[in-house]
Amino acid sequence: MESKRNIYLQMKSIEEARRLFFDRIAFDEQLQRETIPVQESSGRITANPVFAKFSAPSFHAAAMDGIAVRAETTFGTTVDRPKELRIGEDAILVNTGQAMPEGTDAVIMIEHVLTVDEMTVQIESSAYPWQYVRKVGEDIVATELILPQNHLITPYEVGALLNGGIFNVAVKQKPQVLIIPTGSELIAPQDLGTENLAPGRVIESNSPVLGALIDECGGKHLTHPIVPDVFDKILDSVRRAVKSDAQVVIISAGSSAGSEDYTAGVIRELGEVLVHGITMMPGKPTVLGIINNKPVIGNPGYTVSAIMAFEKFLRPLIYRMLGTRQPERLKVKVRTARKMASKLGLDEFVRVKLGRVENTLVASALPRGAGSVTTLTEADGIIEIPGHVEGIQAGEMAEAELLKDLTEIENTVVVVGSHDNTLDVLANQMRVHDCRFGLSSSNVGSLGGLITLRKGYCHTAGCHLLDTETGTYNVSYIKRYLPDLRVKLINLVYRDQGLIVPQGNPKGIAGIEDLARDNITFVNRQAGSGTRILLDYRLESLDINPGTITGYDQEEFTHMSVAVAVLSGVADAGLGIYAAARALNLDFIPVVTEEYDLVIPEAFFEDEKIRLMLEVIRSEAFKGLVGQMGGYDTSKTGTVIATL
Repeated sequence: MESKRNIYLQMKSIEEARRLFFDRIAFDEQLQRETIPVQESSGRITANPVFAKFSAPSFHAAAMDGIAVRAETTFGTTVDRPKELRIGEDAILVNTGQAMPEGTDAVIMIEHVLTVDEMTVQIESSAYPWQYVRKVGEDIVATELILPQNHLITPYEVGALLNGGIFNVAVKQKPQVLIIPTGSELIAPQDLGTENLAPGRVIESNSPVLGALIDECGGKHLTHPIVPDVFDKILDSVRRAVKSDAQVVIISAGSSAGSEDYTAGVIRELGEVLVHGITMMPGKPTVLGIINNKPVIGNPGYTVSAIMAFEKFLRPLIYRMLGTRQPERLKVKVRTARKMASKLGLDEFVRVKLGRVENTLVASALPRGAGSVTTLTEADGIIEIPGHVEGIQAGEMAEAELLKDLTEIENTVVVVGSHDNTLDVLANQMRVHDCRFGLSSSNVGSLGGLITLRKGYCHTAGCHLLDTETGTYNVSYIKRYLPDLRVKLINLVYRDQGLIVPQGNPKGIAGIEDLARDNITFVNRQAGSGTRILLDYRLESLDINPGTITGYDQEEFTHMSVAVAVLSGVADAGLGIYAAARALNLDFIPVVTEEYDLVIPEAFFEDEKIRLMLEVIRSEAFKGLVGQMGGYDTSKTGTVIATL
């Protein structure tokens, strides 16, 4: 078979890639139709216009409890000239929704009717024709259009269809998308059992994620068994897939420029590669092709890249197949808390945390790793940085596409500064205490937190900055960096800091002095963090040159990242908190018990979400959960250490 040309080196913009792809898809070939009970139709797309068979109501109906009368018999009635009516003759008792008795055309509310005796009532005002009466067809008139073609049926419209005499409705079949996961390293979740994941094996999570996204926007997903990285096996799976009933085929992973990249070759062998490489990040290696007039997408293997490829290509494709408008997420203006660098020539989609601080929505960037799906689970929004700019400066305004409800974002306490595991406990307990409020934390180090607080980009900063001259924590730094801001210093915890080492401490590390040994590799915290300041102070006290420590320049931003580096063998030791070591079953060599505080501007103390946060911090439930983590002292938790 003649080889199709490879255009991987000619990456296309998102807009051009869509045009090349969508122009080759026969959207006018409508999906098959199926008739289903109206009760099951919510969320489906109408295949035809739907016209009412019945009027609703189909009879004149009382709109209130009371008496039905002929209006003209009540004319002239006033408080001064009341009128008596005989039940069964001049007036008939009716309930809401009941058919109007023959010869009546108005209802007088029961509250305006005085009982004279069992058969006689008195009224003190006249009624007008059709007063409190729902006339035939007031809601729906037989033969009128209830829903147009290509309309997404809502739960409310289920009632309208039934009231209009429609009990079965023709809808478009859901577009079927067949997902083919490829990769010899993959293992299906159901095949893992209770065993630990073997080194080199990866849980196949992309298909369930993509499947849920497909179903959410009106499609139907099918998942092929995992196919190993063997060209002929992938080729055979795709050949059979394009002959199936599926309208779209997704080949998951294998779309990079690596040696095991078979996706583009398979599509080229069976059809035509339209696009190989998009000027977007994440998602650059995406492949778009056509086989037997059927769209085939080669999705990147990294989860975030796969999701972004779905958002930009498969999601709009499904909505166009259904013939309906793609919903748009709300976009808002935000101010960036820190600089967001970006590469020229690539549209970059930066996942961000958001929170309203005073009158401004503030955005803090999350890590950008294409394989870090948690950057999407934690993200409140996405900022697109166009390919013609080199990033966004700190303090600049940008547009963010919201992934969460704006009210939820505005009810979030924004914490920036030093990392501590208790912040995760605090965030969860706030949700438990009052589901309206939450907490979002960004880890930039203690000094970074104070600077962010000074700029007005967060509600509170987490700090454990040691004053090496006095031995006290945080106060001197607050005076230096926040001289014009009135704040309260609230203790969150006292915690044990020390060296995290592998289980059994195989290299016999006893303390900070051993870090200079030739056979020790260290992992450090970032400059400006309280842990880094503590380390540098101890090294100076011991007269140890940091340059003699292997790995001193290797930096991580959280205590858990330090612990993972030790667990994975990247480092022999790292300075961190006991809770992180215990969480990963590592050994711990104590160095110091330090004070970890929250710095909160006084101006925020009347804010409802800050009051809730402090209430949770001071609760026995929070202190109990923190105590279970180990390495923490909560005896002063919630105490005001200082007002500055």
